[in-house]
Amino acid sequence: MPKSWKKKKRNRGKTWIILLIPAIVLSAYFIFEENVQKKMNPQIPEKYLPIYLEAEKKYGVPWYVLAAHHRVETRFSTMKPMVSPAGAQGPMQFMPCTFVGWKHPSCSGLGKGDIPEREETDPAAIKKYGGYGVDADGDGKADPFNDKDAIFSAANYLSKNGAANGQIQKAVFAYNHSRKYVSEVMHYVRLYQKEGLKKASK
Repeated sequence: MPKSWKKKKRNRGKTWIILLIPAIVLSAYFIFEENVQKKMNPQIPEKYLPIYLEAEKKYGVPWYVLAAHHRVETRFSTMKPMVSPAGAQGPMQFMPCTFVGWKHPSCSGLGKGDIPEREETDPAAIKKYGGYGVDADGDGKADPFNDKDAIFSAANYLSKNGAANGQIQKAVFAYNHSRKYVSEVMHYVRLYQKEGLKKASK
């Protein structure tokens, strides 16, 4: 057998090994991700269901869409701290300028703004600046750190971006301009919708 042929054969073997490495790495990653998802309980805490349903009734956004957002954003308000490095706040991770309104003079860029504390939760200021913040529990404050206010505010935002008309993916993308984010939220949308249909048929 010629040496050059043996060398080519060895090189082919090395090429196949090199080509297999990415496939092995990807397989390991997906197995890891699946295991992580299984360990993270996707169940909706019962205390939030009445809030989702009430918000659905008011804004027309399906309850399971709100549940999916809540799950993805802060794992049902269990993540600490409740402020992201970018400045998003509360259970539904609103940027201050989205919550209070982009017409606020301090709002630009990503929307962190420099909003005075007295205006951050003031329904009158939010109305003035065109924000999405809602005082859902009637205490006189629209608080992005309050579960009910935050969920209703998310419903308000999603509704005005198409979710109430069935344009759920469009609304989810408006909430966070990331295809990966949309994919993750839609995963839970389908999961919770399926679970809801199962319960309704019993």
